[in-house]
Amino acid sequence: MRVLVVEDEPLIADGIQVILKQEGYAVDVMANGLHAFDALMSETFDLMILDIGLPGLSGFELLSKLRKSTGFNKETPVLILTARDAIDDRILGLDQGADDYMVKPFDIYELIARVRALLRRSKGRANNVIQYDEIEVDPASHHVTYKQQPVKLRPREFAVLVTLLENQGKVVSKNKLEESIYAWNNEVESNALEVHIHHLRKKLFSSLIKTIRGVGYIVP
Repeated sequence: MRVLVVEDEPLIADGIQVILKQEGYAVDVMANGLHAFDALMSETFDLMILDIGLPGLSGFELLSKLRKSTGFNKETPVLILTARDAIDDRILGLDQGADDYMVKPFDIYELIARVRALLRRSKGRANNVIQYDEIEVDPASHHVTYKQQPVKLRPREFAVLVTLLENQGKVVSKNKLEESIYAWNNEVESNALEVHIHHLRKKLFSSLIKTIRGVGYIVP
């Protein structure tokens, strides 16, 4: 899962980035609303954490512009994270298209829980546990079982598995999979994704992930 943090306070942005990376997310950070708009129009993110007081475009202006744009995926959840706690600001943020609103200072574990909830709802799941065949995946605890036995996955193997299971029956392109597990500052080896897929097949079962040559991968 790939998250964009749009926050111009370096200490807050860095803290969120570190914690979310520890939770297994690929995290990119931007400090300018206009630059964030350009990034969101050209790349895919699973969720955005958005401050309001930004240079370039304010958080409110960015939200309004995104929701009116045909090039933005309207299903991408947005969590506003701001020091502005007035009820009018909360109403405006939600009316502009935010899916949730948190006020600084905040508890990092509540933020993580809200991120999980927003991602879960955006994928149409009421339950946090993803089930497929005899596989159970809990994104909150990063716990995976197969035939009721625990399976140890590396963070990026876990991210690939979750992305494919959440798109069950759909072909996911190599590019989309790479975007879901690598941030901008990550160096991606040419065969890294193929290695992750190979490990998942070995640790779970060989027919779990099918290769659609020249297109991508699918969990049927």
